[in-house]
Amino acid sequence: MDTAWTWELSGHCAKYSFLTDPKGLTMREVEHIFQLAPEPPVHENPSDYIIQAVQSRELCWFSFFLHHYENRLNNRVRRFLLREGLDRYSPERFWDYKMGCVLAMLDCLREYDPAQGTDFLTYAHHFIGNALLTCRMQEEAGSFENVDEYKAVRGIAWLYNQSGQSEQAAIQKYAQKNGCTEETAAKFLVLAKQNRSRVPFYQTVQDEDSEETGEDVSRDDHWDYAEILWNGIRAEAVREAFEKLNYREQTLLEKKNAICMTCGRVSPISTRLTFEELAVLFEGSTASGAERAYRKAVEHLACLLTEAGVLHIIRLKRKSQTKRKKKIAAAVYLYQVDNDGEWGEVSFDFEAGTAEIVRLAEWDTTVSKNFAQKAIQYILTCNSKLCKETTLIYE
Repeated sequence: MDTAWTWELSGHCAKYSFLTDPKGLTMREVEHIFQLAPEPPVHENPSDYIIQAVQSRELCWFSFFLHHYENRLNNRVRRFLLREGLDRYSPERFWDYKMGCVLAMLDCLREYDPAQGTDFLTYAHHFIGNALLTCRMQEEAGSFENVDEYKAVRGIAWLYNQSGQSEQAAIQKYAQKNGCTEETAAKFLVLAKQNRSRVPFYQTVQDEDSEETGEDVSRDDHWDYAEILWNGIRAEAVREAFEKLNYREQTLLEKKNAICMTCGRVSPISTRLTFEELAVLFEGSTASGAERAYRKAVEHLACLLTEAGVLHIIRLKRKSQTKRKKKIAAAVYLYQVDNDGEWGEVSFDFEAGTAEIVRLAEWDTTVSKNFAQKAIQYILTCNSKLCKETTLIYE
């Protein structure tokens, strides 16, 4: 910061001291590091502390801001680590990412002008996101010139993985969308693949800024549910549900996803077993048999998590369909929510691209309607690859 700024916190001290545990930092320490005692002055809007800091040039107000904003900051860092498939129980890593965000906010403080009428958290949101990505970039095996190039590599990786198209088609689509040449887009995809081959398994999602993210460009087409098992779900509930599975189900889930169901640690993608390898592990089984057993294990775990109130399950069964010129023109699907009660019914007209709820599950006009709409959205995006029966899982 500029020398004109001062940072004096007389009358306040850290509310939670470091335990100096021989094993290192604890999550309690890194999640409460900015808590002060006694309680700082209270403002309804956290940005009011920033305005005070800018006007007085005293950074004690920034410390007061961190005291009240820390829980939200913890949540943002935690969500980012979850989406990246990183070890969220590593206090040292959590601390590094968190401090990167704080440094980004301090940089924003230099340029922030309250007179412009923009809330500080809105102003700093993008820069905090860049700070998280910079921390992630520095952990990657690949080499990137800057965070903008890293974003581009992540973006084309996400596009290639989600589109299901060839490399060339993905390159053309990315170039058109981002206004760059196909040569540049191809370079980004090469970087993504080189980096992807040397880093652990990541979730493929969109970040808080709706920027495309994730690097799972390996195109592994098996029924993968690592995200369902851990992403955003309370770890304690997962562990309790996992313990209710039999040994074979537990082994299938852990070996296929290369994920420790006890701590949530994700291992490198190269350690994930194929269905052929799982079949060898359980003598007498075939690859298709191992796949069916794996799917049943995932469904069993999802059902247990549904009973615990962590997940929601929508079961879909095709009741009938109508074809015109060898294409499915219309269909009727039954749906059930959370494995309980009466089935609802939805009618689809694929030629018109429309759907109609014929009957709500449980005749519930509030909760069930939301799930019916999710089912409609899923079926309408399936296009020609309509399923006879499937299970959708939502948090």
